[in-house]
This record gives sequence, C-alpha cells and structure tokens, in this order.
Amino acid sequence: MRNSTKLIILTGLALLFCSLYLFQGLNGSYDYALPRRALKVLAMAMTGVAIAYSTVIFQTITHNRILTPSIMGFDSLYILLQTVVIFTLGSSHLVIVNKHLNFILSVSAMVLFALLLYQFLFKSGKRPIYFLLLVGIIIGTFFESISTFLQVLIDPNEFLNVQDKMFASFNNISSELVWWALAIIVITISIGWRYIHDLDVLSLGRDTAINLGVHYDHVVKVILILSSVLIAVSTALVGPITFFGLIVANLSYQFFKTYKHSVLIIGASIMSVLALVGGQWIVERVFTFSTTLSVIINFVGGIYFIYLLLKESRAT
Repeated sequence: MRNSTKLIILTGLALLFCSLYLFQGLNGSYDYALPRRALKVLAMAMTGVAIAYSTVIFQTITHNRILTPSIMGFDSLYILLQTVVIFTLGSSHLVIVNKHLNFILSVSAMVLFALLLYQFLFKSGKRPIYFLLLVGIIIGTFFESISTFLQVLIDPNEFLNVQDKMFASFNNISSELVWWALAIIVITISIGWRYIHDLDVLSLGRDTAINLGVHYDHVVKVILILSSVLIAVSTALVGPITFFGLIVANLSYQFFKTYKHSVLIIGASIMSVLALVGGQWIVERVFTFSTTLSVIINFVGGIYFIYLLLKESRAT
C-alpha cells in the first residue's frame, strides 16, 4: 500500500473519531456543548501535532528512536515550577489562578531553560549530542528530586492542586490559551518546515550530512530550539504526557517505512490526533471518566517503551 493511501486512511479515521466526539450525544444542545467540544478537539489536535513533530525531529538529530524531548527535563521543570509556586505562594495566588499568566510563565521558563542549556553546551566548542542528552537527564532528575522533596513538605490540601498539574488534562482549557498556543505552534512548524529536506539528510549521520552540504551545527541548534518550543507550549497548555511522542513517532516509522520526514511527520501528527481524540472519546463514553487519558497513554507507552528496548537489544 502506498504511503499516500495510508495517509488518506488515517485521515479518514481521525475525522471519524473527531465527528463521533463532536456530535455523539449532543441531544440538541448545539449552542452549549458543541463549541466546548470543538475547543477540546482543537486543543487535542494541536497538542498531538506539536508532540509528534517535536519527537520525530528530535529523534532524527539524536539518531535514537527511544528518546523524546522530555528527556531534556521539560516535564520535570514544568512540575517543579508549579510545585514551587504553590509551595511558596499558595494555590490561590494569581500565578496559579490566572491561567494566562501561568501559561506565559511556564512556556517562558521552559524555553529559557532550553536556550541557556544549549548556549552553555555549544559555546565552549563542539559537543557531541549525547553529552547534551546526558546533561538533560541529570538536570531532569535533579528537578524531580526537588519537586518530590517539596511535595512531601507541602500542605495536603495544596498538594491536590500540585497533583492536578502532574497529569495532562483536556478539560477546562481556556479558549484564549488555545488560540495563543495555536499561533505559536503554527509559526514554529512553519519555520521548521524549511529544514524538512535537511532532516532527510541528517538521518544519514553527521559526517554524511556535512559531506552533502548541510550546515550541521546550525541545523541541529535550530531543530533543538524548535522542538523545545513545541514541547513547552504543549506541556504548558495541557500538562506533561511522557510517552505519547515515543508511541506515535515509532508507529509512524513502522507504518510508513520511509526516510522522508514530510511523510513521517504528517503521519505521526495524524496518528496523534487519532489517538488523543479517540482515546478521550473512549475515556468519556466507555470508561465514563473513571480514568484519565494521560494514565492510559503512560501505561501503554511504558509497555511500548519496554518492547522497543527489547527489540533494540535483540537487533544488537
């Protein structure tokens, strides 16, 4: 089956689940329920596209299909930031209550962290990309340790508010935040799409890419920054989803079997929309909110991650 046909089939399935989620059980309440459902679908689509795009390009420059941008510590930084604010100022403070201010603060902190990290590592000379990953893992673990320590000391009632921030949620999303996030994601992907053919060459390795005329260091820096912005926006909008990018990126590799990132990214993005909207529909209609979508994703993603590790170990 050709990749174009596969994309059409996936798009049809995604549209089917979007239609089910939007129109099933409306019972005539179009004015009230439909706009709210449409907002959630838009938020899920944006989040899915951002995570899929950032994961595929991140795995290309790291040449490793079991890594995600979250390994750089963005999820840990987001949880640490929310924990520190609630611990020091309380859950009733403006930074927590005002979703717009919280969104701006979270995105700014994560992007600033990424820029400082990249600047510090790259300015002193050429560093291997795995050195950057190692530093990211260490810093992420450090952030998690501080968050856990503060969560032990925090008031139990305040901890409930911290716990809400620890899991992704598509409920009660501000419409203004969605439009802000959409603008940032569209601009970021538009910039990154200029490097789509460079990514095809980068997948061949650093030396080969340089020999074929790719400005390797510049492209890698740009891709890392774009990936960081997308993860920061998606995390600040709905919360951390640890294994989701790992799932959709590797499914895209296995389903399309091509080196062209234009196909891989679009395929992973459609799979993301299908998984998030379909998963949320199952959570609401089948499980009747007895669980959350992020719990299911992390459970399935953890199992899939173990499968990938075992698969890689057999291959070597």
